[in-house]
Amino acid sequence: MKNRTAMLSMILLFVFVLTACAGAAPDAMEKPADEMMEKPTEEAMMDKPTEEAMMDEPTEEAMMTEEPMMTEEAMLEAPDGVQTPSWFGASLRDVRSGESFTIDDFKGKVVLVETMAVWCPTCYQQQAQIKALYESLGMREDLVIVSLDIDPNEDETVLTGYAEKNSEFAWRYAVAGSEVARAIGNAHGDQFLNPPSAPVLVIDRHGVAHALPFGLKSAEDLMKAIQPYLDGTM
Repeated sequence: MKNRTAMLSMILLFVFVLTACAGAAPDAMEKPADEMMEKPTEEAMMDKPTEEAMMDEPTEEAMMTEEPMMTEEAMLEAPDGVQTPSWFGASLRDVRSGESFTIDDFKGKVVLVETMAVWCPTCYQQQAQIKALYESLGMREDLVIVSLDIDPNEDETVLTGYAEKNSEFAWRYAVAGSEVARAIGNAHGDQFLNPPSAPVLVIDRHGVAHALPFGLKSAEDLMKAIQPYLDGTM
C-alpha cells in the first residue's frame, strides 16, 4: 500500500512538471522569435536611407560638375547658338600691318588657321601649299588665312622678320602668346602646339572649327577640305 502511494505521488509530480514545462515552452520560443524578427526589420529600416543617399550622391556630383566642364574647355555661346572656343575672341596683332584682330571678326567667312614656328621647315612647305591654294581660288575675300606663331621663344620681332622675308605669303601673321596657345591646345589637342606636324584648322562660316589631318597637305588636299565650307552659306 505504501509503495502504491509513493508511486502515485511520483506520477503526479512528473505530470505536474510536464504541465509546467509545456506552459512555459511557448513563451520561451516566442520571445527569441520576436527578437529575431524585430532586429532585421529595424536594421533594414535604418539601411534604406543610407543606400538612397549613396545612390543620390553621384547624381548630385554629376549635376554639379556638368557646368564647370564647359568652363574648363573654355567654350562660349555664339549668337547663333554655336559653341565656339574662347580663343576666337582673343586679340591678335598682324605683325605686318600692326592691326589688331580676332577670329570672331571674320564671322560669315571661312578661316584657315595654321599654327607654326619660324624654325620649322615643314611649316614653310605647308605655307607654300596654302599660297598655291589661295592663288587658285583667286585670293577671294571670303577666305581668311592666319598663321599663328605658337613658339613661346619667338616674339613679334622674330615673326616680323620671317613674314618680311616671305612676303609672297600674303596673309596675316601673328604671335599667339602663351594664353592663346594654351587655349588652342585645350580646345583642339596638344598636337596643334607641335609645328612640324603641320597643324591646320578650317573654321566654317558658322564658327565651327574643323581640324585637318596632320602632316604636310598639298594644295589639292587643302582644296578638297575647304571647298565644301566655301560653297556653304550662313
